Amino acid sequence: MENHNREGILYAIAAYTTWGILPIYWKLIGDVTAHEVLANRIFWSFWFMILLLVFSKKLPLLITSLKQFRKQPKLFLALAAASVLVSGNWFLFIWSVNADKVVESSLGYYINPLVSIILGLLFLKETLSKIQIYSFFLALIGVLILTISYGKFPWVSFGLAFSFGVYGLVKKMIKVDSSIGLALETLVIMPVAFIYLSIHMYRGSSALFSGSFKTDAMLIASGAVTAIPLLFFAKGVQKIPLYLMGFIQYIAPTMMLILGVFLYGEPFGATRLIAFAFIWSALALVTLTSVNWKQIKGTHKRKAA
Repeated sequence: MENHNREGILYAIAAYTTWGILPIYWKLIGDVTAHEVLANRIFWSFWFMILLLVFSKKLPLLITSLKQFRKQPKLFLALAAASVLVSGNWFLFIWSVNADKVVESSLGYYINPLVSIILGLLFLKETLSKIQIYSFFLALIGVLILTISYGKFPWVSFGLAFSFGVYGLVKKMIKVDSSIGLALETLVIMPVAFIYLSIHMYRGSSALFSGSFKTDAMLIASGAVTAIPLLFFAKGVQKIPLYLMGFIQYIAPTMMLILGVFLYGEPFGATRLIAFAFIWSALALVTLTSVNWKQIKGTHKRKAA
């Protein structure tokens, strides 16, 4: 496996592992409305990114990128689209977690990898090997079982899947430094978040700075909690094919499903276990085919010598 791919896979695993445990964080501030949590995530993410750029000495690069918007309006539109997509995804996810729909949101992120794989094939002309095609259909069977067993159309799941799937495609197509790109994305939507927070603070209905240190700390920290996995994602998606990113995505919904069942007591039966088996078989297959076993064998021989 090439170093480029290995690094991308590690970043992807870091991103999806972090996202997999985030329902715990949002549950801890479940008394704050989804709208206000979203506004805080956007607002504090922007300032976290500015601090990060200051410490990494990339702030001049951000200013240069802003000047390029005049010459490249399509870049601005792409970043604006990415900002709207990820903001919508954040809102829907926070709302679903606090509405006790962790399992339904996990289903969305089971569907999401299939969306990513299809988008990669259609728009980026990526190709799958025979084993990867088999993996895709194994995962598809598992997702269909989950969707049908749900008993009604899971609109939350599909909303999460398509919003983040298209976001991943846009990020793949925008060739911008990951930290600069995320700073610009949050900058696009930050003024709306600032106005929303200001109105609520003026009316006295804001959860932020209302007397609870824990709530204040968690809302402010939501900027870092939001930005860090997105940075990992942005770095990973630039280094590996979108279809491979799609398969790695199964880490997050699996962790969410485990949390929903064992921590929050949401139902889980034999049907979901069967679906689970199909999906993880697909992930195991694609993982095995992504590893250069000859290179690993050669490394062991050199160490033995």
